[in-house]
This record gives sequence, C-alpha cells and structure tokens, in this order.
Amino acid sequence: MSNNLKIAIPIIVAVVVALFPTPEGLAVNAQYFFAVFLGVIVGLILEPIPPALIGMVGVAFCATFGLVGESAKEARNWALSGFSNGVIWLIFAAFMFALGYKKSGLGKRIALLLVKKLGKTTLGLGYAVAFADGILSPFMPSNTARSAGTIFPIAINIPQMFNSLPDNEPRKIGSYISWVAVGATCVTSSMFLTALAPNLLAVSLVEKNVGFAIEWGTWFSTLAIIMIPLFLAVPYLAYIIYPPEQKHSPEAPAWAAKELEKMGPITRKEILMLSFGILALVMWIFGKQIGVNGTVAAITVLCLLVLFNVISWDDVISNKGAFNVFIWFATLVAMASGLKQVGYLKWASGLISSWLVGLDPTMIALILVVLFFLFHYLFASVTAHVVALLPLFLGIAVNLLPPDMIQPTAMLLVGSLGLMGILTPYATGPSPIWYGAGYISQATWWFLGLIFGALFLASLIVLGVFIL
Repeated sequence: MSNNLKIAIPIIVAVVVALFPTPEGLAVNAQYFFAVFLGVIVGLILEPIPPALIGMVGVAFCATFGLVGESAKEARNWALSGFSNGVIWLIFAAFMFALGYKKSGLGKRIALLLVKKLGKTTLGLGYAVAFADGILSPFMPSNTARSAGTIFPIAINIPQMFNSLPDNEPRKIGSYISWVAVGATCVTSSMFLTALAPNLLAVSLVEKNVGFAIEWGTWFSTLAIIMIPLFLAVPYLAYIIYPPEQKHSPEAPAWAAKELEKMGPITRKEILMLSFGILALVMWIFGKQIGVNGTVAAITVLCLLVLFNVISWDDVISNKGAFNVFIWFATLVAMASGLKQVGYLKWASGLISSWLVGLDPTMIALILVVLFFLFHYLFASVTAHVVALLPLFLGIAVNLLPPDMIQPTAMLLVGSLGLMGILTPYATGPSPIWYGAGYISQATWWFLGLIFGALFLASLIVLGVFIL
C-alpha cells in the first residue's frame, strides 16, 4: 500500500462517518468528534506519518473547529490536558530508566549472567531469556526496548553457535528461543504497571472514566496471582508445545562468560543504575504509605540519574523516542477524554449495554474481558487498542455492573494489554523484530499465538472468577 493511500484512508473514514445521519440521542458535534477520533485510530494502525503527529493533528483539528468545549479557552484547555497528566510524565521518566540500563551496560550484563548460569540446556536458555526480561521489566516501560533492544542482540547469537539459522535447522534451537522471548515479554508486560507504556496510558483512562487510581502495588498484587505462575510456565510450555530439536547447549555458558570478560568488572554506573532502579521500585510499591506519588518518584530518580552521570542531560533532551511517546500519549489521552466530554461514550456504552441487559453481572464482566482481548486481532498497536476500546468497555461496565465489580473488571481489562501481544506477528512492539529474525514462519506464529493466546485468556478468566 502506498503512503498516499495510507494518508487518504483515515481522512476518507473520518469524512464518511461525519456524513452519516446523526443517530438519535447523539449530538452533532459528538458525531463529528467521533469521526475525527476514528480517523486518528485508523491512522495509528496504518502509520502513514509518525503516530505522535497523528495525535497532534486530531487534537488540533478538534480544538480549532470547536468540537470540544463551549469556548476557545475550553477547547485550548482540553487540547493541552494530556500534557499535564502525571502518568504521561511517568512514562517519559521511565523511558529514561531504559536508556540508563542500556548506556550503563547493566541490562546486557544481567542477560549474560543468566545465560552463563542457566544456559547448559536449551530449557535453561529459555528460562535465562525469560528471567532477563522479568528482571528488567519493572524499570523499562517499552517492551520493544527491553525485548528487542536489550535481549534480542544477545539471545539471537545463541542459536547461531549451533548452526541453527533461519534457513538451516531453525527448530534446532532458534525457534524455541524466539518464541520464549516473545511469550515472556508479553507476560511481564502485564505483570508490572511500568513494564508497558500503554499500561500507564490505560491507568490514566481508568481514572478519568471510572474515577479511581490504580497504583503500582495494587496492579502487581492483583495480577501477580496468575502472572507469576504464567511467567514461570512459559519456557516449559514452549518446550512441550514447540520443542527444540537440541536439548543441550554447553557452548552457551562459555560464550556468555567470554562476553562478560570483555565487559570487564561491574562499573560504577552499573551499580548506580541498579541502586536507583531499586529506589524507584521501592517508591512505586510503597509510595502510598510514604506519601510519594509515582510520577514524582520517577522524576526524582531521573534527576539522580543525570546528577550522578549515569546518563547525561544531553541524553535526556536528545531522546527522540521518549519525547515522541510523550507527545503521542498526551494527545491520545486528550482524544480519549474528548469522547467522554462530548457525550459520545455515554451514548455508545448505553447502546451496547442494552444488548447485555439481563445477563449475570459476572458473566457480563467476563464477556467484556474476552471481547476486549480478542479485538486485538484487529490492531497492530496496543496503544491504539487502549484508546479506541478501553473507555467504551469501561462505560459499559459502569452501566451494567454493581459498583463493587467495576474496579476488578477494570483491572482485568488493563491487565490483558501485555498478554494480548502474543496473538499475532504484529500485536506488540517486539513481535515484528523476533518474527523478522526468520526462525518462526507466519503460519506457525499464528498457530502458536492461538494456543498461547487461549492459555493467557483462560488465565485471565480464572483470575476474573476469583476476584469478581
């Protein structure tokens, strides 16, 4: 598809929706706003221009033409509301943590140490890859930076030592390592609030639409019940369902030892990065008890990283990825809040709720979770999925569920965001990288995605039965 066509399609979608007759009960400006919103979502899926620019265009258009707010001042306040959102700043600061792990070399050292200790068997290698992701995940909100940027360059060398290449015995060891890496990062992305940037975006939308804040500790304590067993099971399940042909890998620990020798002894920057990472984690977990907000904790640690020269101020102001995500998510938060402000969410959730009236509340909650998970087959971006569907599903939950069930239902919805990345080769950031390595065919990926997706979804349902 040409880039011009990718640009044209979102515009056409927005114009067509805007020209539809306005449904009964929906304001005209709400329909126009939804048309722009839908165009933004289609744009995020096709990406003809950078995602952050797509969000800015949507916000600028709606504010300029007064689709939100009753005055120019109200429209301006709405357009800038995302940039004052604390969660957006937390995402920005956490991206700097990821940079610290990379620049200090601590992330690489952790991965190599695990390969050295666990890599004598192929199953052990699987656990080494998984544990490396698990250790880094609370501090790295980009699973792409974590899995594709930190772990991939190390792990992809392992099968090559055994002449397991995409075009030569990929099933010997390379396919197994690739699938474990993807499966593990999907689980860790749901295990920790700060392991996936859209998690933080989702928490912000939950607070705006339902009125309660999900803290780091609440997230982990609720979801760890299934996420920890699932995380520990992924390498073994892959070993059974998609077994490697080679079961032993004595060369891997020796290779890791040589790589560690090249790195030399642990450096001052690595020690500082580890210390500041633990400090951030402690403040995120116990922030409520000690009176420190999670965003403030992240910004404080970011300052320490710069002051102690783990990263430089130039690193901060030149980090295009962090600023890109900051603008992208800030504009998407505004767009999502606009749906509520213009009354579209109330109308749409009321319409869909009428189809579910009369069902048992627990059944309704589980149906919402299943549909929310399966709809990700239609998305190539977890972020787009969150912005497009989470406010709507939360609105349905508010309409149909008793008050004491709304919070656990919201937890199940946001807790599914990492897990749904297992479904397709395009479902989450690291997937195209590992798929592009060539060890797993597209047909096999879809098949494995179906099996592991069913297992992950079943785990969510079990948790749902337990907490609802």
